Amino acid sequence: MFYVYAIQSQKDERIYVGLTSNLKKRFNEHNQGKTRSTKYYIPWKIIYFEVCKTRVEARAKEKYWKGGSGKERLKKMAL
Repeated sequence: MFYVYAIQSQKDERIYVGLTSNLKKRFNEHNQGKTRSTKYYIPWKIIYFEVCKTRVEARAKEKYWKGGSGKERLKKMAL
């Protein structure tokens, strides 16, 4: 089982989209500064996640959420 997730920085409201097999662990890594691309924007909050059966399915969903229309939908959710 895989998770596609979106988190938002409470520091500057930027949105990060990723995928993982352990959502709780990965979210903690983001907030502990263990991820190079997100450590300067701590703290983070989860604004969206979904469960996928396979990594291939999760990767396809991740690409959607990172793209134009997906990113716009996330911005609206985060308001």
